[in-house]
Amino acid sequence: MGAERLNFLNDYLFLKYMGEEGDEEQLISFLSAVLKKTGKEKIRSVQILENRLMSAEIIGDKSSVLDLRAIMDNGSKVNIEVQLRDAGNMDRRSLFYWSREYISGISAGGDYAKIPNVITINILGTNFIEIDEIHASFHIREDIYGDYRLTDALEMHFIDMVNFRHLKQKDIVNNALHRWLAFFDKNTDDETIKKIIEMDTAIKKAHDKIMYVAQDREALHAYHMREMAIYDYNSGMNASKERGREEGKKEGREESKKEIAVNLKQAGFSAKEIAGFIGKTVEDVNKILEEQGLS
Repeated sequence: MGAERLNFLNDYLFLKYMGEEGDEEQLISFLSAVLKKTGKEKIRSVQILENRLMSAEIIGDKSSVLDLRAIMDNGSKVNIEVQLRDAGNMDRRSLFYWSREYISGISAGGDYAKIPNVITINILGTNFIEIDEIHASFHIREDIYGDYRLTDALEMHFIDMVNFRHLKQKDIVNNALHRWLAFFDKNTDDETIKKIIEMDTAIKKAHDKIMYVAQDREALHAYHMREMAIYDYNSGMNASKERGREEGKKEGREESKKEIAVNLKQAGFSAKEIAGFIGKTVEDVNKILEEQGLS
């Protein structure tokens, strides 16, 4: 895989290996790992809902949300969002996507009792929940009698990748969620990734799909568009907070462009194509590639 492996939590890539027809095995595995905490029965099947047109405008839009939607065999609906940036208001944001799914579950004059339960799962790249846990789950409970749950209709999960990285004892052998999060984490070393793939068939299938996607020029181009969109968002947020670090951000962006140029060259793109994508001249691209021994 090497040091330049793809970011498996790029939300476009996440949808490509977890949210398309044929990805049911890995999605069931991940959902089972998450929902084990709330005592859900074993998931036997899942229907992935593919209803988003992945246009270049959507992929390159830094404010666009690429979320995964599915229906489990018990009728419950699931919405998964990967949010690596600090988008703010994640509680209200998650409630909004929960409500969208919940409202869509009933037609005018329908029976409220038949509205499917909705579960939202948020994989976060920043600290949001102020507790020292990698996985927090929420329901509607009575304020005094905390054990009394009003309904199962609403269930929210927040998975904190920052806390997971800080976790000293990661149990990839016995804990399926730890295996998935270690696989997602770009900082996980290649040897550990290899072990995880060997011990978990669903994660192996996810990895095989990623390797397949990486050979697709258009998909790889879309992946890098998404990376740049997220980078631009984060840079803009940082700029508004810390104007004095402008030069540092520019240097970071240049390094990002260099990494993208190398990846695109290795995928078979020409210097002219790369130049158009990263906003450099062909001469600049050739210089970058020459510095990396790829001219």
